Amino acid sequence: MKVRSIRLSDYAAVSSLLEEVLSNECYADTVQVLAKQLAWDSELILVAEDLSNQTIAGVIIGTIDEHNKGYYYRIAVAREHQRKGIGKMLIKALKRKFIERKVRKIMITVDAHNKPTLPLYESLGYSKEDFTEAKLKIANE
Repeated sequence: MKVRSIRLSDYAAVSSLLEEVLSNECYADTVQVLAKQLAWDSELILVAEDLSNQTIAGVIIGTIDEHNKGYYYRIAVAREHQRKGIGKMLIKALKRKFIERKVRKIMITVDAHNKPTLPLYESLGYSKEDFTEAKLKIANE
C-alpha cells in the first residue's frame, strides 16, 4: 500500500470509492469539497493505492484555513480494505503534510457523517479538544 497525493487521473476512482462508502447526502457534500480542494491545493488530498492491482483503497481530504489551522475533513476506505490500518496510514501521512506546512493546530472536522470515525482519530492521540463542528471552508472561498 502506498500513500500519495491525488493525481487528476485518480478522480474517477476516488469519486467511485466515496460513492460506494458514503451515504448519498455525505457523498454530495464531499464531492463538492473534493472539487474545491483539488482546485485550491491537491497536495492535501491523499490516496492509499493498492500496489498489487493499482486501485485506490482509501482517501483523506484535508485543508488549511486562513488562520493556518489544518483540518482533516473526510476519510473513506473501500469496504474490502477496512480494518487493515489504511485509515491510520492516511491520517498519519496527512499529519506529516500539515507539519511540513507548519500549521498552528490540527483539527478534525466533525459532522453527522463522520462521527463513527472519531474513535479512529482518538486511537491516534487526538482528543475532543481537537474536534470542531465548524463548517469547513476551503481557503480560497
